[in-house]
Amino acid sequence: MAVIVALGAFLMTLAGGWAAQRVTDRRHLVLGLAGGLMLGVVGLDLLPEALHAAGDEVFGVPLALLLFVGGFLVAHVVERLLAVRQAAHGAEDGVRVPQVGLTAAAAMVGHSLADGVALGAAFQVGGGMGVAVALAVITHDFADGFNTYTLTSLYGNDRRKALLMLFADAVAPVVGAASTLLFTLPEEPLGAYLGFFGGVLLYLASAEILPEAHHKHPALSTLMCTVGGVAGIWLVVGIAD
Repeated sequence: MAVIVALGAFLMTLAGGWAAQRVTDRRHLVLGLAGGLMLGVVGLDLLPEALHAAGDEVFGVPLALLLFVGGFLVAHVVERLLAVRQAAHGAEDGVRVPQVGLTAAAAMVGHSLADGVALGAAFQVGGGMGVAVALAVITHDFADGFNTYTLTSLYGNDRRKALLMLFADAVAPVVGAASTLLFTLPEEPLGAYLGFFGGVLLYLASAEILPEAHHKHPALSTLMCTVGGVAGIWLVVGIAD
């Protein structure tokens, strides 16, 4: 059953990527929405789950929050190192590094893989739990597909690479759900991963996507797309609960 439900997540992810590439004439709106979706996923979905799963404290601070900050810093350091390396090879300052987009998209794939594992584990607990998690996974995988395609293309990668990462993100929950037929991922490592990944996403949303969205189009419509993205994730989380 978990694998069958994951096929729905596969289709929803592809739908999100299709939506992202079909509205290229409104790129600032797409980026504003993507930033809002990512902010909502981090603050309303990933971080609460991470705090619940990885609840141990390290020197007075929850492990999930430490990894959250660590993920933010790692994303910043990696981007700066790649930018410096590209500048040393003659690239102009401020030019986006394609590898950053691919790395961010790969992190989205890892997140979708964890979604699939969580889906399979939920069905192992019981049908009611499985249905609740399935609703959350399928609905927010549209945002995952949307963000994966946007992140890859935003950093200058061609359409073929963006579609490849989108397809990998769509397959990931199916693979994750199928893997639970063989083993179950412990809750603590999963919570730690979600905390770290949340920090990475927050950096990309706040330092890259939202500034780019408002750079040439500081319009109210772009801001409303961002707010709408956050509200949409809040609605999904509330329905799932």
